[in-house]
This record gives sequence, structure tokens and C-alpha cells, in this order.
Amino acid sequence: MHPEFPLDPASLRQNLETGAPRLALRRPLQVTFGLARSRGLAVYLVGGTVRELLLGRQSPDLDLAVSAQTLQLARDLARELHGTYVLLDEQERTARVVADGDILDLAEFRAPDITGDLQGRDFTLNAMALDLGELLRGSPVQLLDPLGGLPDLAAGRIRLVARDNLRADPLRLLRAYRFAATHGFEISPDTQAAIRDLAPLITGVAGERLRQELFPLLASPRAGQVLRQMDAAGLLCHLLPEVCDGKGVAQNGFHHLDVFDHALEAVASLDDLLAAPDRFFAALAPELACQAEDPWWRWVVKLAALFHDVGKPKVQAWRTDPERYTFYHHERVGVELFTQAARRLRLSQAETRTVAQIISWHMRPFLLLPAFRRGELTPRALGRLVRALKSHLLAGFAVAMADSLAARGDQKPPDSEAALAALAEAAWRFLKDRLEPQERQPRLLTGHDLRDIFHLSPGPRFRRLLTAVEEAQWEGRVRTREEAVALVTSLLQSDRPA
Repeated sequence: MHPEFPLDPASLRQNLETGAPRLALRRPLQVTFGLARSRGLAVYLVGGTVRELLLGRQSPDLDLAVSAQTLQLARDLARELHGTYVLLDEQERTARVVADGDILDLAEFRAPDITGDLQGRDFTLNAMALDLGELLRGSPVQLLDPLGGLPDLAAGRIRLVARDNLRADPLRLLRAYRFAATHGFEISPDTQAAIRDLAPLITGVAGERLRQELFPLLASPRAGQVLRQMDAAGLLCHLLPEVCDGKGVAQNGFHHLDVFDHALEAVASLDDLLAAPDRFFAALAPELACQAEDPWWRWVVKLAALFHDVGKPKVQAWRTDPERYTFYHHERVGVELFTQAARRLRLSQAETRTVAQIISWHMRPFLLLPAFRRGELTPRALGRLVRALKSHLLAGFAVAMADSLAARGDQKPPDSEAALAALAEAAWRFLKDRLEPQERQPRLLTGHDLRDIFHLSPGPRFRRLLTAVEEAQWEGRVRTREEAVALVTSLLQSDRPA
């Protein structure tokens, strides 16, 4: 159990009494209550708002249960706050109001009263409520807890309200593990059993909703261990079948685990790396720590680690001289499989593109390490490594380091992590000292120059020639426009690929 738990229920109640007056000062709640009272409606704070208040934290959202007329109330609230009204589900009568950084989620009672509504929720620690009117009047705070959510919260225990509630919305199966990851909660045995039985239903949940739960799960510091829990409950393979295709796919050489277990171990290694980057990247630790403050960055990096070898089952082959498994071009196939999963999960274009770039790139540092160890890595080779990822370079090396840490086969060199960290530092210096300053300057030659000076027609040759000039600048062989023209002239005269 996470060391934060168990907690004293009395301390949770004290958090409630301390936080309630501050919550009562928030204008959106005051406006909501005024509009509801004029209509004779009952409104309660529920769900995450109450849970986080008991834990002494502030929830980013305000979750409200309304007795009736919820959608009209939400529209009027958005107008009164000069905010935005978002219809979430007309059938379920849920809506969101966004105003001045506040997010209010309003849901209509799913039963005749609040007690019945709470009995329809997912987990007991989310099935507690506070009467909004009592809160705003400054009355003694009365926690409505008909299902024993407070003792479960104090124990850090996720316990289902009813199996049928999970069946009614299978996203709740994944949500249990999201809470385990973000809060350190443990899932009760009866809840685990229900999830195991209902796991196939997760395939019917809309991708957008799955992404909303996966994002905080993977961005959390416990992602690796929670993914293993999801696999033990049979949920992970229904959710991410591409990853689970690696089960039983043996590796050799550098690896001691099959493809699936290696992927989960890589995510767990990333959890460790991001918790203490100075243990793995001494010089780059501050830069990594800064980037890792962004939840989106953590989510993308761990998604890349989870999928980095997903192409291996499709390309595995056995070679006899020497005897070994090979996985040629697995990164290319991995990009295709990840892109398929990204479409299903409705990932953004930026998320899909970034993760795909890292998957495509992830083997390149390892291929360059032998030359780097010998001191024979050329500026051109280093520059090509850096240019392939540029703004995502640290993310790529974080995944590469996690990949290395998760591989402990008998052929792995003992200095792998140290050499990789040194290569990462050299690549970062190249990015900052050469590539970025060079890109901020006007090009020595442009496509217009190739057309006007050399009378070439636009096409693939343009890129090859301009890239040759750029790489010659990295190497210090070209510094001026005249030298760039001379290089292109030489390449054209030799009629060899640039």
C-alpha cells in the first residue's frame, strides 16, 4: 500500500472543515446555487470535488449533482458567468461550463434523490456528497456518505459500489487503475474480480474517453506498476492488443524478457528515471526535470516506451549463424501499429506524430554507440541523429535509456547506460551549439539558388543538395556562400548522390 495510506478518518474530516469555507467563496458555486434555488432545485457537490477536499487538496473541476433541469441550468450558468456551455451527454443530461479557468461538470440525479444517485456511482470514495446550500450558508458541514466511502478513502481503497454500475459504463474499469496510478490507491479484491469478468466490455468505449483516462495514468509516477496490475486483471490486452501481441515473443542478446514484459519494464524504468534524472543523466538532468514537469511530455514519452518494440512480433525471425532472433525493421512496423492504435484512441495529431517519431528513431542511438565508444562518431552522423528528432531529442533519449535499463541480457555491455548518457550529452550539445544556431541563420543556399545558379528543376535532388551543404557546415568544410556553391558544383560534376 502506498505510504500515504492508511489515513485517520478524523484527519479527513478536519480537511473537510478547513477546506469547505474556502470552497464556499468560489463565485461559480454561489451563482450556481442562486440559479438552482430560484428554480427550486437541489444541488450537491459530489465525486472528485468531495474526495479531493477530504484529502486536503483542491480539485481542478467542480462536480455537481442536480435534481432536475440540469441542461437548462448549465446554459443559464454559462451565460451568467460569461463562460462556455458544453453538452456532454444529452441522454444522461450532463453538461460542462467553463469560465475563467473554472470547470463545472453538472449531472442530473440518476434516481429520485441524492442517496439513490450516489448508489449509481462507480466507487465508494466517489459516492460522497455535500449539500451546496449548507456549504454556502456556512452551516456545519455534513458529509453524506451512505456507502462507506470515507473509511475506504482513509484506507486508500478503491471499492466498487455495484458490479452493474461498472457494466453500465465500462470506462469505470480503466478509471479504477487511473486512480491507482494518480493517488496510490489499491483496488479491492472484489473490484478486481469484477474488472476481470467485465474487461472485454472496454472495447466498446469511445476512444476519446479512453484517452482521457490513459493520459493521467501514464503521466503518473506509478504507470509501470499499474500497467502490470491491469494486465493481471486481463484489462490491458483488451485495451491495447498491439502491446499484448508481444507476450511470449522471445528475445536474446541484450534482452532477458519477452517483448511484452520488456515494454512494461521500460515504462517502469521511465518512472524511475523521471523521479531521479540525475541518477541516469548527470549533465542533462536539469533539462530533463524541467521537461518532465509537463504532464503531456510525460504521457507522450511513456506512450512511446510502451509501444517502442510493438513491431517486433510481426518481424521476428530466427538466424542460425550465429543462432539468434532478429527483428529487422521492427521500428517501421511499430510506427504502423502505433498509428493504428492512435486512431482508435483518438489521439491528437501532435501526440501521434511525436510518439511515431520516437518509435522510428529509438534504435539509432544504439547503432551509433560502438563508433561513439571508439571516438569515431562523425559530426555528420551525430547531426543526422539530432536532426531526426530535434525538439523531442530529450524525450527520445529518455526512451532509449529506459529501453536500455529494461534489457539485462548476457550480451549487453556493462557500460551501456553510461555510454548512452554520454552520447545524449554530445547530441544535446550539438543541438544547442551547432544545429539550432545554424538554423537561426539564413541558409547559405536555397532552392531558388539551385534553380537560378545551376538551372535545376525542383525535385528530390534539391533536398539532397541542400542537405549536403547543411551537413558540410556541421563538419566545418563549408562556412561561406562561395564554399557552398563550390560544393554543389563539385557534387553535380561528379554526378554522385549528394
